[in-house]
Amino acid sequence: MCCVMVFETCLGWMAVVGSSFGLQRVILPHSSKSAILEQISRNSWSLDDNRFPELSGLAEDIRHYLEGEEVVFHYRLDLMAATEFQKRVWCVVKQIPYSQTRSYLWVAGVLGLPGGARAVGQALARNPLPIIVPCHRVINSDGTLGGFSGGVELKRRLLQIESSGAIHSL
Repeated sequence: MCCVMVFETCLGWMAVVGSSFGLQRVILPHSSKSAILEQISRNSWSLDDNRFPELSGLAEDIRHYLEGEEVVFHYRLDLMAATEFQKRVWCVVKQIPYSQTRSYLWVAGVLGLPGGARAVGQALARNPLPIIVPCHRVINSDGTLGGFSGGVELKRRLLQIESSGAIHSL
């Protein structure tokens, strides 16, 4: 059984999805509450933030993070739907320090896959926990941003938040 908590942030409406095994998904900002509720409805998730009380603490941590505070996210993660390779990639990415970036090639190298940058990118594209598993900190070797599930502009904004501690207009 999954439950969802919806909350407002300085970037828009977000949600987190949890199960008794831990956090399953972070839904990135939407412009309206109705837009995020529509996504929740499409996925048949239950709006019940009382079942897993740690979700309320997570919502507050995400708010602080988006306001420019360095936050270390220590939450149980439910990664049962992930492949072993995805879990390995996400584990490496979770270790990238706040306000720093690494390349897809670097992540592949840490995993012992010198030619695996594309596979790393594919694993990150399936990351259900953006911000918690900070895939926005992974960029192309040439310094360009690469992709992001929330779009390149949101990736840029998250990196700006981390580098300056403040939200700048794009």
